[in-house]
Formats: sequence, structure tokens, C-alpha cells
Amino acid sequence: MREEQIEKLRGVVRDCVSKHLYSSAIFFADKVAAVTADPADIYMQAQALYLGRHYRRAFDLLNASQIVLRDLRFRYLAAKCLEELKEWDQCLLMLGDGNVDEHGNIIYTKECSSMYLDKDGEDREINIISAICFLRGKAYEALENRSQARLWYKSAIKADPLCYEALECLIEGHMLSCEEETNLLATLQFSPKDGWLSSFYSCLVKKYEKETVVDTKFKELEFEVSNTKTPGKSLCTLKNNTDLLACKAEYYHQCGEYQKCFELTSILLEKDPFHLKCTLVHLAAAMELGHSNELYLMSCNLVKDYPQKSLSWFAVGCYYYCIKKYDQSRRYFSKATSLDGTFAPAWIGYGNAYAAQEEGDQAMSAYRTAARLFPGCHLPSLYIGMEYMRTHSFKLAEQFFMQAQAICHSDPLVYHELGVVAYHMKEYKNAVWWFEKTLANVPSSLSEMWEPTLVNLAHALRKLKRYNEAIVYYEKALALSTRSLSTYAGLAYTYHLQDNFTAAITHYHNALWIKSDDQFCTEMLTLALQDECQLGTNPKVGTVRSQLFT
Repeated sequence: MREEQIEKLRGVVRDCVSKHLYSSAIFFADKVAAVTADPADIYMQAQALYLGRHYRRAFDLLNASQIVLRDLRFRYLAAKCLEELKEWDQCLLMLGDGNVDEHGNIIYTKECSSMYLDKDGEDREINIISAICFLRGKAYEALENRSQARLWYKSAIKADPLCYEALECLIEGHMLSCEEETNLLATLQFSPKDGWLSSFYSCLVKKYEKETVVDTKFKELEFEVSNTKTPGKSLCTLKNNTDLLACKAEYYHQCGEYQKCFELTSILLEKDPFHLKCTLVHLAAAMELGHSNELYLMSCNLVKDYPQKSLSWFAVGCYYYCIKKYDQSRRYFSKATSLDGTFAPAWIGYGNAYAAQEEGDQAMSAYRTAARLFPGCHLPSLYIGMEYMRTHSFKLAEQFFMQAQAICHSDPLVYHELGVVAYHMKEYKNAVWWFEKTLANVPSSLSEMWEPTLVNLAHALRKLKRYNEAIVYYEKALALSTRSLSTYAGLAYTYHLQDNFTAAITHYHNALWIKSDDQFCTEMLTLALQDECQLGTNPKVGTVRSQLFT
């Protein structure tokens, strides 16, 4: 067979692969490799076998070659075959020795001294060392050694920032805390032309900064990409990119702006109905807003299109949770965890479904599993603390809230719960400090979600006899929600303590309008009316009673 015929057959193989005609590719690649015995042609044949899902045959072909342990491409493809065969220990052995430090820096790898036949491709390809590190991480994660998996994922993204899959595993698997994610991104060495990628990655990590800071990140990303345009061509930006807008929707959800989040994800899913990250955020927003019909439709479509994905059954669990059928909800959350044990939302939902029925032990078990599997996620520790709060174990609750705070320094909900614990333990000064810190860390303008924080802060200030400050926060809470009994009752009681009986009576009436049979407000309204009647004859009456109430 002449050289030009062989070269033509190589072109046929490449064309078959590009058209997904893998059996044809295998047939012609086998003939080329038989004629030439060239390592590059053997590799081409093995690649065709791999793409055709003949993993064992591809591995045997590579393993039989003299070059498998000396050329990184051969070794990597052989390890990929073992990955598909789920032979994880053999996969690690094929990849060779390697070690990383606690920061994900490669200390020593035997393969670094191996040759790589396609060195010329390094300028246009992801670094082979990065791909090997990533595969090591996947193998360790499959073997449930998540600490080693985390280190190898970090080494993969450090070896080549273009290895997005490594960053995705770290973020989606909640392997890093907020601070660790930020530090990792700071160590990545992007090329001058990849400044946009650095900005994009910063949008993917946990987002608890102020709204102005996050908006600046998105604008910087658009600016950097727009600057890469070539003369004579129209301006191209990522402004309407689905991934980027899904990040923005996720930020709205973290801020508690659920309606804004739901509207954005609805638009995105019309454009790309099968964008799974956006779908997850959409489900979370719909559940917070109580849109059970939307959850029902989404879950039906997901189960039909992706019956083997944990997200589909998680959606079904969300629907049943929304309509308060917690037994069915637990069943489907459990199914989601059995399909993918590393799907964090399913574990949290599973625990929440138990907590909704006050089955604390089972809820704690689910949260503890989540805390073990996802060391970078602060929510399991937060929910464990809430369960201890429910049983009045305030010291234990405080310990878990502090653990959550150590993982995520910026989530205002953690500070709110610490304030509630301090209030219950009658540490009112600490409670005020935590509640003020909560408000300082709220990323956007205050919404109805943060009304309880304002009310709790006002309660703590009232306990410290800082009545004027308490009244200010009660009124701020009323500006967010006018349907809160505790706000009107607290405001009325504070005015009562100041001997301002007219204002107290007005707000007791407002509270009783919301709940007419409230015992506290009924009794205090009676006392306030008596005090106002007696104020003219005995001015000291109100003051004496106020001291008794305090």
C-alpha cells in the first residue's frame, strides 16, 4: 500500500470520527495500523475503539504496545478506558505515581519525565498533565477518597486553567469553602488573552458579596470580551450567554430575591430548555415562591427526558415538598441521592423533609452525611444548628453555627441564627452585635426576607432598654411587611414601656387585627387602657407598671 493511500485512509478515519461513524473509523484505522505499525496510527485506532465504546479492546491494544508507559497520550487513553470500565484502582496504577501538597501543587510525578509525541499540539490543547490530574481526581472521588480528589482537581486547574471540568467538580461538589475558592482563583495563571476566563470563573464561585461588587464582575467580563473583537467584525460579547445569566440567577437566589431569580430563569429556559444548572436554580426559586404547578410541569418533563439523572427526581421531591406531602417528598429526595450520592441539594432536601415533620434524628443524619460529603458547603452545619435550636440545645446550636460561619464568612443567614441563639441565652449585647452584622452582610437592598432580622434586633434593643433604637427597627420592619403580629406587639410593648399609652394602644389594636385572640396583646391592651385612664389621677402608675413588665 502506497504512502498516499495510507494518508488518504487516515483522512477517512478522521472524517468518520467527525461524522460519528465509529464502526467505519475502527475498520479503516485497523488497516492503517496493520500496515504501518506506527505508534500514531495505533493511537488513532485505540481512539476510534474508545469512541465506539469498545473499551476493553482499546485498553488491550494500548497495553500491548511497547510505548504505553512512555507516552503520556497512550497512558492517558488507557486510563480513560479503565475509567469507563469502572476499574478505578487499575486506572490509578496506569496513571502512575504522583503526589500533591495541601494547596494542589504537584510535588512529583513519574509521568513528567515521560515523552509526549504531540508536543506541537500543546499550544492548542489542554495540558496533558492537567488532564491526568483531573482523571486522578475522578478516580479518587469514585473510590470515596474526596480529600485526595479535591487536591487532584486543584492540581488539574492549576496545571492548566482551561481545564474547566476540574473547577466544575470543585464547585458543584462543594469541595472548597468560599475563602478557598477565592484563593484558588487568585493562584491560576491565565494567559494575557484569557482575562475574560478569569472574570468568568470569578462569577461561577460562591457569591455573597454586595450587589454592586457582583454587578461590577459581570460588567468587567462583558468589557473584557468586547475588547477582543477583531477589526471589521461585529461586536461579540457574552452579555446574553446562558451560563453567565444562570450565574446571575443563582446570585439573585442567594440574595433572597426569588421573584427576580424566577423571572430570569424562566426567560433562560425558554431559550435553552435543557440547561441543567439553570433548571436547578429555577426549581429552587419556584419552591421558595410556592409555584407548585411550575414544579409539577418541570418534574414531569425532567423525568421523561432524564430518568437516570438525580435532578429529575429531586424536582419531583421539590413538588411534593411544596404541597406539604413530606413522606412522598422524602422518597424522591432519597431516590435522587441513590442515583448520585454527590448531589448536594438532594441531601439537603432529604433532611429538610424530615425536619418539616419534626423528625429531628433522621434530619440530623441526612445533614451530617451532607456535611461529610460536602466540606465546602456551610448549609448542613447551619441546618444542624437549627435542629438543635428547635430542641433548645443552644450551646450545641451555637457550635454548629460557628462551624458554618468558618466555612462561609459572608452568608448573613448564619449571623442571623447566631443572633437568635444569643438572644435565647439572654446575651442581648451579643445578639444586637450579630443582628447588626447580619444587616451589614445583606448583599442587596433589604427585602421582606430580612424582616425577622429587623424585628429580632428591635427585641434585643428593647431588652437592653434602648427603646428609641428599638422603635426605629420595628418601624423599618413594618416598612417591609405589615402583616407581622410580633412586630406590632413588640412596637406596642416598647411604647408601653415608655409610658406612651396612646401609641401602645394603637399598635396593640393593629396586632389584634391580625390575630384577634392573641392573649398577650389582649391583656396588655387592657393594662394600657387602664394606665391611660389613671394617668391623670396618678402619674406614677404607668412608670411603676413599666418597671414590672421589664
